[in-house]
Amino acid sequence: MTLLSVVQMNSQNDIEENFSVIELLIQQSKAQGASLIVFPENFVCFAAGKQRETAEQFESIQKRLENLAHQYQIWIVAGTLPCPYRPDGSIIQDGRVRTTSLCISPERTEARYDKIHLFDVQVGDAVGGYQESKFFEPGTDPVLAKTPFGDIGLMVCYDLRFPELALRLRAKGARILTAPAAFTFTTGQMHWQLLLQARAMDSQCQVLGAAQQGWHGTKRQTWGHAAATNSRGQVLDLITSEGAAMITVPFDLEEQDQIRASMPLMQHRKLIQF
Repeated sequence: MTLLSVVQMNSQNDIEENFSVIELLIQQSKAQGASLIVFPENFVCFAAGKQRETAEQFESIQKRLENLAHQYQIWIVAGTLPCPYRPDGSIIQDGRVRTTSLCISPERTEARYDKIHLFDVQVGDAVGGYQESKFFEPGTDPVLAKTPFGDIGLMVCYDLRFPELALRLRAKGARILTAPAAFTFTTGQMHWQLLLQARAMDSQCQVLGAAQQGWHGTKRQTWGHAAATNSRGQVLDLITSEGAAMITVPFDLEEQDQIRASMPLMQHRKLIQF
């Protein structure tokens, strides 16, 4: 059995203040015996509208996170960071960036996933409408990170609404799905927990939903409620408090194998094959 930590934060625009919280949570996770800690979207700097400025620090931020993973001997799913270049190293020329989630081992960065599904929607909150494609270039490829405790399928926030991605990751060998998020208060209240459970039920993977919570400036409010499900889609733990917090849940490969064997969904699937 492995222990996995899932984080809730109220990240603001000060990178150093956010890093103080990040390191404290890593210390707490390690003290609880966890092998992995998952951070939410925009965890190092929320800074809506200033993604390019933050992206200029991508490599230095990545190095700091690698150093923390090495210092505490823990795996980190580094929420999301804005990145100015694609996985092949080519610079994005139109001023946009990619929403990048890194999986970092105690030795190095093991995998990079760029968010595929961009949040171009009308919500009805104080912000009104969101158009991520104005600031972000979408990724194109599902990514699996291989770890000693089970392969991780990397997802981000709005990706949760698309079961095809979760199923593709399961077909590639995923045991765990990570979903760093910054759901709006409006959409989170309606769908956040439901989506985590649905993707776990679809894929029969354990789902770890790290979340931003609270106000970020005067208009943007995020839902929080960081949570973890088991491979049946049952909620193992859920944060209901405000601000920075963390849960740590068990993950058992043998139990997951039993769940999948008793209801072999991937073998029974007819309409779409993955």
